[in-house]
Amino acid sequence: MLVAMGHSWEPLTDSSRTAEALYMVVYTFHMPAFILISGYFSRSFDMRPDRLKRLITGIAVPYVIFEVAYTLFKRWADDDPTYDFSLLDPWYLTWFLIALFAWRLTTPIWKLVRWPIPLALAVATLAAVSPDIGDDLDMQRLLQFLPFFVLGLCMKPEHFQMIRRRSVRIASVPIFACALVFAYWAAPRMSSAWFYHRDSVQELGAAPWTGPVMTLALFGCSVVLVSCFFAWVPRRHMWFTVLGAGTLYGYLLHGFLAKGSRFWGWFDEYEWLHKPLGRSRSRSSPPPWSPCCVRPRPARLPLRHGAEDGLGLP
Repeated sequence: MLVAMGHSWEPLTDSSRTAEALYMVVYTFHMPAFILISGYFSRSFDMRPDRLKRLITGIAVPYVIFEVAYTLFKRWADDDPTYDFSLLDPWYLTWFLIALFAWRLTTPIWKLVRWPIPLALAVATLAAVSPDIGDDLDMQRLLQFLPFFVLGLCMKPEHFQMIRRRSVRIASVPIFACALVFAYWAAPRMSSAWFYHRDSVQELGAAPWTGPVMTLALFGCSVVLVSCFFAWVPRRHMWFTVLGAGTLYGYLLHGFLAKGSRFWGWFDEYEWLHKPLGRSRSRSSPPPWSPCCVRPRPARLPLRHGAEDGLGLP
């Protein structure tokens, strides 16, 4: 839902400082939370043949399927029949699948390392100051988001119990409020591209020394907001709990409508979306089509034994 909301807000950020602030706050923690949970569910991964098979059928196969689907969709929806298909160039949301594939393959290595999180942060820092890494497999994102996956690998159930304490839940409210205030101040002064983790600091027009500073600062801010977010995850079964089982499907399928809305000029055609009431409506609720993407049927049925197994979801 948060990913879909962030993508629906993106066209509004140029005309609304409030939308930009909300966008920056959500982007600080929504993908880190998703990646951390993916790491947490990867703790038992090893190189056993059955688990390697599940990795291929659950991550690699859906990657190829959605890369083909997104390429065909762009050719049709954007009237770009010459758009090239390439498995080395993940389009839009598919970077997460190839990154998860690589991260999970390295899980046994992180289990052997004495200080996995500092090492992962060092790798992310080196990536942030290395503009020559190139765009193949969206390597910048793969390496810069790596610390969140490793953090998930290192977490235990009792860590989530600590986060869910009442004191943490209460503290999370002013923390989120402060984050919003800071983001509102930073919106006209800072590019939201920092939160994408897809470029080096040089490509963002910053000096190399900002690489370690921004890597650690963004990691720290993300961990704090992720903790605040998890503090409010209900313990009991709720009406929307079933939607959580289709998280990956919502992530992958909503991209067609998110991109289609740009290709077909919805945000330009419907000017009311850029007026206060329209911006308020867009900011206050997820896109109306997002629940359809995470419902068990029909969204999960085509890849039920694929992506579900790859994420380690029940």
